[in-house]
Order: sequence, then C-alpha cells, then structure tokens
Amino acid sequence: VQLQASGGGLVQAGDSLRLSCTASVRTFSRFIMAWFRQAPGKEREFVAAYKWNDGYTYYADSVKGRFTTSRDSAKNTVYLQMNNLKPEDTAVYYCAADSTLISSSIRYEGAYDYWGQGTLVTVSS
Repeated sequence: VQLQASGGGLVQAGDSLRLSCTASVRTFSRFIMAWFRQAPGKEREFVAAYKWNDGYTYYADSVKGRFTTSRDSAKNTVYLQMNNLKPEDTAVYYCAADSTLISSSIRYEGAYDYWGQGTLVTVSS
C-alpha cells in the first residue's frame, strides 16, 4: 500500500487548509486511515482517524471541533479539513493506514504499517 499525502502550505492563524491522502489499494473496507503530525522538536502525535467500513471518526482533543476527516471512495482518498488553524498546529502531517487495527490501537503510531511521506503545514500568527 502506497500513500500519497498533499495539501500542506503556509497559512495564517484562523485560516483553513485541506490535506489529502490517496492510497493505492483496491479494497478499503477493512482499513483505518489516520493522520499524525510532528512538530519541530516534538514527537509524532495522533490527530485523527477514519474507519473505512463504518465511517467512524476519531480525533485528538487538541483538534476536536476544528478538524474533520472524511473520504472520497471513488478517489481512494481521505481528507483532513483543518479549520481555525493555530500556530501550534504547525507540523509535518503524515497519513497512515492499516487493515488489522483494533479500535484501542487507533491512536498509536506504532500500530500502523503504511505511511505517506508527510506534508508540511505552517501556521503563522
């Protein structure tokens, strides 16, 4: 499975940005697609996840209410819509995928087998 993330850029605080993650897999039904981010000098952290089979979503507390993850089945793509961006959202954002996760592991980066290359989001104050 190959993941291609895109959509990062430089924005101002309060702006919106949408990230995309396109996957090269035919059958998504068992996959969980997730977003993680890594800020300079910090460890990578969970942001959001989308369960393909039922559309259930998960969010980190720091982004709940501002970020939304969704999918376009026809394009094999998952999106991360980021609204009301803050300087502390500045990070490299990665998409990840796995087909064998249990719900309790969704927030742990070590549980994902497949990763995209990352896309940089910079939010200026």
